[in-house]
Amino acid sequence: MTEPQVPGKKPFLYVVVCAAGVAGDVGKLITAAQEANWDVGVVATLQGLGFIDTEAAEAQTGYPIRSAWRSPGDPRPLPPADAIAVASATFNTVNKWAAGISDTLALGILYEAYGMGIPTAVLPYVNSAQAADPAYRQSLERLREMGVLIGSYEPRRPKAGGGADRYRWEGALDLLTPKVSARP
Repeated sequence: MTEPQVPGKKPFLYVVVCAAGVAGDVGKLITAAQEANWDVGVVATLQGLGFIDTEAAEAQTGYPIRSAWRSPGDPRPLPPADAIAVASATFNTVNKWAAGISDTLALGILYEAYGMGIPTAVLPYVNSAQAADPAYRQSLERLREMGVLIGSYEPRRPKAGGGADRYRWEGALDLLTPKVSARP
């Protein structure tokens, strides 16, 4: 399990961002988390970096965005996570995560979170063709078995883009807040 909360200390949320069309709006989740009294740090997949305004996210959180492993001896740029929100989660990340592939910092953090008992929520952003794939459905089931909280999202039409108006960034906080609040 993670370390107990220090009285008066804000819980720390890692937001893992993938290369999805809505990723540019990650500031909405950061704002909602900060308004709900969380401190926030962003971890982006390498491809996800190209979808977000890194300078704006770093200014908003006060922390550097993590996307690659640090070298031995380098300081840890983020405090330990009390919870993790994977938003926006792509088809690729969901399937690699469920399959046990840890070839990026983001996936490595997710695997360690599972082993450490850190509450984790995922908000998928996929199209209906991807959502229909049996491997994807099995991956979501595997993540549920691991205790990952799965947010709801109506998949968009393939090749249509969009869907940002239906993506509920705050859904991650709805899933995670009761888990973090209930911990000693």
